[in-house]
Amino acid sequence: MKKYLLPVILFFVTQTACNQTNKPMKYNKLTPDEQAVILHKATERPYTGEYVDNKSEGTYVCKQCNTPLYESKDKFDSHCGWPSFDDEIKGTVKRIPDADGRRTEIVCANCGGHLGHVFNGEGFTVKNTRHCVNSISMKFIQNKKEMEKAYFASGCFWGTEYHFMKSKGVLETTVGYMGGKTMNPTYKEVCTGMSGHIETTEVEFDPTMTTFEELLKLYYETHNFEQVGGQGPDIGEQYQSVVFYVNDEQKKMVEKYMKILQDKGFKPATQLRKAEEFWVAEDYHQEYYDKKHGTPYCHIYRKIF
Repeated sequence: MKKYLLPVILFFVTQTACNQTNKPMKYNKLTPDEQAVILHKATERPYTGEYVDNKSEGTYVCKQCNTPLYESKDKFDSHCGWPSFDDEIKGTVKRIPDADGRRTEIVCANCGGHLGHVFNGEGFTVKNTRHCVNSISMKFIQNKKEMEKAYFASGCFWGTEYHFMKSKGVLETTVGYMGGKTMNPTYKEVCTGMSGHIETTEVEFDPTMTTFEELLKLYYETHNFEQVGGQGPDIGEQYQSVVFYVNDEQKKMVEKYMKILQDKGFKPATQLRKAEEFWVAEDYHQEYYDKKHGTPYCHIYRKIF
């Protein structure tokens, strides 16, 4: 029996390798604009990319296949209008000379997605290399330690989230429920007003790009904080204006702005409560207005500060 062991093992290894080789690689779905750059080698206009001025710590990964490409420590400002890096994560970026021999294209070594071009000898950094990369070819993964959270309630959480998710420095928004005693509540339960929960938006933000104070200003400027027990036509305690603070600094900031509003002649009805367990709402509520291509009916921006 032993004389058949080696061929069997070799057959198994060979078949396994073949199966892995033939298995189709799954890529992220790309928008038409992303396809134009990543697949068809177009170039986004200078100074329009999302990451040109990004100074947060983290990793830039390929938009198409999620392969890590660049670390934030290697990013520098070359004033060229596109994100610039003087080094890549080893083995992740492939260089391809252009047909005319004038420039060198860089692509993701894993999926071949177009990134931009690489230049040498410009003297920007001691490494004397500049990877000029389209923002749209990448996705930025923030280092978790830098992120902070805030919890705002201002009526229907669709409208609350709409404004925060478009605010500079906000990394992620999630709508859900907070403040009640019902465990893992459903939207139907919250709508009865009996769960004690309030429709709330969790805002995860980068404190190097924005502050809780700036988010608090936006909060007050995008809802009727003087209305008690609801917001516009949405009546019920689940729609009450509330800031759930996560630390004393946030609490003091809300108290400061409640006083500022009072001095301006307003009568804020916003409740100030300590943050409790946050229950994520059903998926169809997340980024609702973007999914429906609409705008809020009772969260209209008005400048106050």
